[in-house]
Amino acid sequence: MSTDALIASLTAAVEGQPDDLPLRLHLAGLLLDAGRQGEAVAQIGQALARDPGNEPARALMQRALTGSAVPPAGAGTADRTGPAGRGGDADRAGAAGRGGTDGRSGDGGDPLAAYERELADVVPPRFARAGDEPEPVAGDGDRVYDVESSGIRLADVGGMTAVKERLELAFLGPLRNPELRRMYGKSLRGGLMLYGPPGCGKTFLARAVAGEMGAKFLSLSIVDVLDMWIGNSERNLHELFEAARRNAPCVLFLDEVDALGHKRSQVGSSAMRTLGNQLLAELDGMEGSNEGVFVLAATNTPWDVDPALRRPGRLDRVVLVLPPDAEARAAILQYHLRERPIANVDLRKVVAATEDYSGADLAHLCETAAEFAMADSVRTGEVRMIEQRDLERALREVRPSTRPWLSTARNVAMFANEGGVYDDLVAYLKRRRML
Repeated sequence: MSTDALIASLTAAVEGQPDDLPLRLHLAGLLLDAGRQGEAVAQIGQALARDPGNEPARALMQRALTGSAVPPAGAGTADRTGPAGRGGDADRAGAAGRGGTDGRSGDGGDPLAAYERELADVVPPRFARAGDEPEPVAGDGDRVYDVESSGIRLADVGGMTAVKERLELAFLGPLRNPELRRMYGKSLRGGLMLYGPPGCGKTFLARAVAGEMGAKFLSLSIVDVLDMWIGNSERNLHELFEAARRNAPCVLFLDEVDALGHKRSQVGSSAMRTLGNQLLAELDGMEGSNEGVFVLAATNTPWDVDPALRRPGRLDRVVLVLPPDAEARAAILQYHLRERPIANVDLRKVVAATEDYSGADLAHLCETAAEFAMADSVRTGEVRMIEQRDLERALREVRPSTRPWLSTARNVAMFANEGGVYDDLVAYLKRRRML
């Protein structure tokens, strides 16, 4: 039986008998040997939660966190210390003989070919291309644009119920019901702009939409477009839209759209104004059909975006992405603590203390708590779990990053809400008693 099959079998057995500590520690030992440290720490943490004084479990945790190569005695792992063990020198030598470090397998006997191919982004090639040789052609034509397939779904996004409903109405519902779409004349083109404080999951949400639709995902930012030569920036923008059209259905994500589509009345550079005009033309489909291309844009400062971008037919739907509510904060905290050894954490207390924290703030909070626990383990020489005191100490250090944005947004909501564009923001601030 292969190692992966054995691990899968033991995992199923542990799920059926969660209190069988020797079996769980045996599984943890196999996971460590297989290099799956995060999963091993989770299993050891479960064992220590049931029996904090379990010496084999503590020894295994020490091994997992310090990278010790020798399995602890009695920890439930098989004997792997012999010369033919999976982690021994014999295996490393065998791997090299099968085409590892000597690079002789599949490279025509050239020992440098494998290294040159692996380090192509860092080390220049040994031989320059002759002037009369044709340039290599990429296999799919879109490799340079990083056209991806997203494995994230909307169920992976914590909270954001109102945002999900708006996305279902605009994109997902028509795609799932083609007959109704044709009957109602609903087009498979459109644009939606997500705005809100930084770190609240706008990019993650865009990837989740692509995964939910089974569509390709292409992210576009200002660095993918700008070029020093006149006309090249517009050409780059057109080619990115063309890549999305070739891969339809495709979610084209315009990150920091205020950089590409800043208010033209405030732009002093004629090149940037021309680039903004090109973006408007691409969104209108003047350069090619946008059927099946779903444009999602994200910005932290929607008041800096050119109003022409929000015209009907372009980014005509604007959705506010707020800091996570209590339910979403609990889900985010559980996600970031799931593979860390924790004990006696009062999740409801942490959730209550993290109002206005963004998703990125919560991830940083968990990271900081882990640093405190690890530093304590290094100082005392005894490995311990992440506890409530570590999270409370982290709360005193990590402050919510959304409050400066909310202060700015409050001024916009009070004095620049022409046409009711920011009505949802006004409603949120009133619920928070900030207006």
